[in-house]
Amino acid sequence: MSTLTSLDGLAAKPERAASGTRLAVRRFLRNRLAVVGLGVVVFFVLFCFVGPLIYSTDQTHTLLQQVNQSPGGAHWLGTDAVGHDELGRLMYGGKVSLIVGLSAGVLATVIGTLWGAAAGYAGGWIDAVMMRVVDAGIAIPALFILLVVSAITTPDLTGLVVILGLISWLVPSRLVRAETLTLKNRDFVLTLRAIGGGHTRAITRHILPNSVSTIIVAATFQIADAILLVAYVSYLGLGVQPPATDWGGMLSTGMTAAYSGYWWLIVPPGLAIILVVWAFNAIGDGLRDAFDVRGRA
Repeated sequence: MSTLTSLDGLAAKPERAASGTRLAVRRFLRNRLAVVGLGVVVFFVLFCFVGPLIYSTDQTHTLLQQVNQSPGGAHWLGTDAVGHDELGRLMYGGKVSLIVGLSAGVLATVIGTLWGAAAGYAGGWIDAVMMRVVDAGIAIPALFILLVVSAITTPDLTGLVVILGLISWLVPSRLVRAETLTLKNRDFVLTLRAIGGGHTRAITRHILPNSVSTIIVAATFQIADAILLVAYVSYLGLGVQPPATDWGGMLSTGMTAAYSGYWWLIVPPGLAIILVVWAFNAIGDGLRDAFDVRGRA
């Protein structure tokens, strides 16, 4: 009977996990702002990655015969100071912003997750030292570090992702550490340690899978922050270099023409940054509420 009971318990675990996932999805879908945010993200992904296949433009060569044209039939959002179609530029720049933001956000979350899980599980002086490193890093503004690094070197797309990932992992590490401090004293982790299970197995097979909700929520906020940081740096002229661009670079270029009345060089990239950052934050809020066990009662 004990064997049958244990087998029934093992069979019930996937069912409970699936039920919890369905409940989280339902709670997320009931959050209208989160659903709208998800729709905005999907729209911009299609706009930036599929749009250029439909609306093809030349974003490399200078076209002096069509500089600073206002929006019209030939160019729906007008052209910039070197004749580039602004709608095509918005797609091209958005692709760079989304790639850098998504990649840097994921990289920061991975680093922060591993650091926080290791610190929380180890405890004692190891935890104290590792978290003092995090506290020291948080005390230094990320934008200041980006400006210093950009002044020393001109990062390419990959370099920008690595730099953003290496300065953005601090907050996720604190969140995962807090979750690990709770989980490492749970029965399933203590049982594993009692039967001789290793530390790596405890972290990878039990603590991290049970922290997935915290990790996912942290990732969405990190992606939003990374997109915003890219915009900051590019606005100051220290981001990706021409002919490549992103929304922050477009905004910086458009500001030089602000007093000439060329509003179409400023409003579209500015709105795109605002909408995408808001959308990821709304998704993060929705996921946090969906995975919040205390809110399910």
